[in-house]
Amino acid sequence: MDDLARDIRACRICADRFAATATAHEPRPVLWVRPGARVLIAGQAPGARVHESGRPFTDPSGDRLRDWMGVDEATFYDRDRIAILPMAFCFPGYDAKGGDLPPPKICAATWRNPVLDALGSVELTLLVGSYAHGWHLGPGVSVRDRVLGWRDHAPSVFPLPHPSWRNTAWLRRNPWFETDLLPALRQRVNEVLS
Repeated sequence: MDDLARDIRACRICADRFAATATAHEPRPVLWVRPGARVLIAGQAPGARVHESGRPFTDPSGDRLRDWMGVDEATFYDRDRIAILPMAFCFPGYDAKGGDLPPPKICAATWRNPVLDALGSVELTLLVGSYAHGWHLGPGVSVRDRVLGWRDHAPSVFPLPHPSWRNTAWLRRNPWFETDLLPALRQRVNEVLS
C-alpha cells in the first residue's frame, strides 16, 4: 500500500483538466486508507474545503455523514477502522453554476481496483452518492430507488445519498431514510467497529 499511496499522491493525470476549470487548481490527491480497515466509505470526490485541508469530509457533508453513521470525529478518521476512498482523489473544480464537476472517470479507472485490492476485505461499505452507486452496484438506477432498496444490499453494503446540504430537500421528501435506514446503518456501523 505504501508504494501505491505514494504513486497516487504524485498523480497528475488530470492536471490539464483542472487547470482549465474556473479554479485553475493543481491536483492534490486526498487518500485516506489503510489495509485492515473494517468500514469503507466510497465517496464521490473531494470538495474545495477538502482540497485545502487534505483530509476527507472536513466540511458540513462530513458532519452529516458522521451523524448518519453515529460516530465521532476520532473514530471517523481512524484509518485502522475506516477507509475513505472517493471515486476521484482530487477536487474536480466547479461547473458554470458553481456546483462541483463530476469526478473524472480516469481516476477510478486508474486507481480504484488497485486500492480496493490493497485494502483487503472490509465488512461494511457505504456508497455515498450516485457515482459510487454506479461503480459498485451498476449504472441505471436512480439514487432514490437505490437508497430505497438498501435492504437488498445490507448488511454489507449501504447505498446512501450524498450528505451535501444540496440534498436537504431530498431528505425531507424521503422521511423513511431517517426513520428506517439510519437506525439500521448506525447499528451495523457499531457492530462492525466494536
